[in-house]
Amino acid sequence: TFRVGGKMFAMFTDDHHGDGRVALWCKAPLGMQEILIDADPERFYKPPYVGPSGWVGVRLDVAVDWREVRGLLVGAWRMTAPRKLVPLLDA
Repeated sequence: TFRVGGKMFAMFTDDHHGDGRVALWCKAPLGMQEILIDADPERFYKPPYVGPSGWVGVRLDVAVDWREVRGLLVGAWRMTAPRKLVPLLDA
């Protein structure tokens, strides 16, 4: 898991409960999960447990756009980090 300020913002999975996926699950802004899944259901999915809270699953075992993954992780971190830490990301 990846955490900031003691709170989880992302996690890596490898064949989670036999789902056959290597993936990243990350916190996402309201509505982003649906947008990503609708746009590319081969790469994005609703993960178990955290999916109902809006998190998105990003497959890492298919073609990966690493800039997109970075953007999702940075966004998840910003949503989770204490306010005083957020400006440090831009430093």
